[in-house]
Amino acid sequence: MSNQINLIAARIKELREIWEFSQQEMAEKLNISAETYIAYENAEHDFPVSVLYEIASILNVDLTELLTGNSPKLADYCHVKKGKGLKVDRYEGYDFQSLAYNFVHRKIEPMIVTVDPEPEEVAPHLVSHEGQEFNYVLEGQVVVYMGSHKILLEEGDSLYFDPNILHGQKAAGGKPAKFLTVILL
Repeated sequence: MSNQINLIAARIKELREIWEFSQQEMAEKLNISAETYIAYENAEHDFPVSVLYEIASILNVDLTELLTGNSPKLADYCHVKKGKGLKVDRYEGYDFQSLAYNFVHRKIEPMIVTVDPEPEEVAPHLVSHEGQEFNYVLEGQVVVYMGSHKILLEEGDSLYFDPNILHGQKAAGGKPAKFLTVILL
């Protein structure tokens, strides 16, 4: 596992202990097994973004604090120059850049996501999370797997959906794709 995952796991463990929650209590709050939670906290498995959002909410911290160890500082506006978003390594083949990571009390999480192409027979990693989600394709083609649907999005296309439904994205056409995703927290 990457060093970033180890650091995130250590921050979560420290915050959980400050709140005096047991690992079992955290697992129950997240509605996952204790074994799964312990594997996350021991950095044996990568945290899905949806689980990180839930953990941040339970521990009363901003997602940025879990990811970086730093608290957001800006309240009036957050200006992020092209290519300077907070890089978040989540899944192989995905590159996330948080575009509002330093804004306090965000109600949305805007990110630029770049996905590498994979063979047609390889399905993307599927996740689900609370809120609502909007994806807008900036470059290339993206196939969105959502429930039993496969939706092809091309440059300029968008999709607004309920992310409680298992979903995932992958590049199509043999080239990397880039899209803006905005998640309502």
